[in-house]
Amino acid sequence: METATQTLQKQLTLIQAITDALDVMLSENEDILVLGQDVGQNGGVFRATEGLYEKYGEDRIIDTPLAESGIIGTSIGMAVNGLRPVAEIQFFGFIYPAFNQIMTHASRIRSRTLGRFTVPMVIRTPYGAGVRAPEIHSDSMEALFTHMPGIKVVVPSNPYDAKGLLIASIEDPDPVLFLEPMKIYRAGRKEVPEGKYTVPLGKGNVLKDGEDVSLFTWGAMVPLAMKAAEQIEKEQGICCDVIDLRTLYPLDRDLIRESVEKTGRVVILHEAHQTGGVSGDIISLINDTETAFLSLKAPIEKVTGFDVPVPMFSLEDHYLPKGDGIKQKIEHVYNY
Repeated sequence: METATQTLQKQLTLIQAITDALDVMLSENEDILVLGQDVGQNGGVFRATEGLYEKYGEDRIIDTPLAESGIIGTSIGMAVNGLRPVAEIQFFGFIYPAFNQIMTHASRIRSRTLGRFTVPMVIRTPYGAGVRAPEIHSDSMEALFTHMPGIKVVVPSNPYDAKGLLIASIEDPDPVLFLEPMKIYRAGRKEVPEGKYTVPLGKGNVLKDGEDVSLFTWGAMVPLAMKAAEQIEKEQGICCDVIDLRTLYPLDRDLIRESVEKTGRVVILHEAHQTGGVSGDIISLINDTETAFLSLKAPIEKVTGFDVPVPMFSLEDHYLPKGDGIKQKIEHVYNY
């Protein structure tokens, strides 16, 4: 269950909720520290760590060289020796040099040591397109890590979830990749409780209850999904069950099954490339006869990015999914 120790609320953007979560946990536990490029005096490229260096000092808010493999390798060493590092990779597309450290060490140490050691570390990184960033700054390659047993993959879509999920991730005994949708870092404000609370990992959230079509999504696509669902209900009377998955590994199998059994029709929305995307895992799960396959009334549809590198500024909007495309897929499965 989601828990909170205080009831006072404040209006925060998603990025401010990230900062708040880090502040809460740094103040609670001296074993927690933050490290990454420009996270210290500069406060991070998006100001996610703004003010923390001044409050907690250079021994706990650590500026590192531009060396992603070193950042993650150092964090792994810290984690197995009793600390709880929160490592920032400046953009998701920069994580590839550290892929070996994550794949061969962070995700396997618990298994390799038969549970003698765990790796309680969080890797935070902004991801996704739509902000006119240069090449390799807008990647959405979460599926590379959902095929990596031993590490959880978490994606918030709003300030409340961002704070609660990050606190839960920091407290988790195993490594967590925490993806932050930079397109909606400052897209709006939401009431966020002061103090400490958690949103459970591995659990999705029903944002809109509907009987006709299940619409599964996460991250920056959530506002787009909600807008499309509201429009098609108003225009055509098609009522969607909109599910924010929040955790991509492990998926919330029970929530997915329950929604599909209720509607019998599915559309999956993500901005990552179509081939090899997390949508394939969701479809596989649904097609399992023990979950929801026999409830399907129509083939499952996807709305995704294209199988090309995220393009530069002039073509970026063409790459990203759009509301009309989502509504077309919803209409197609409904009328199948």
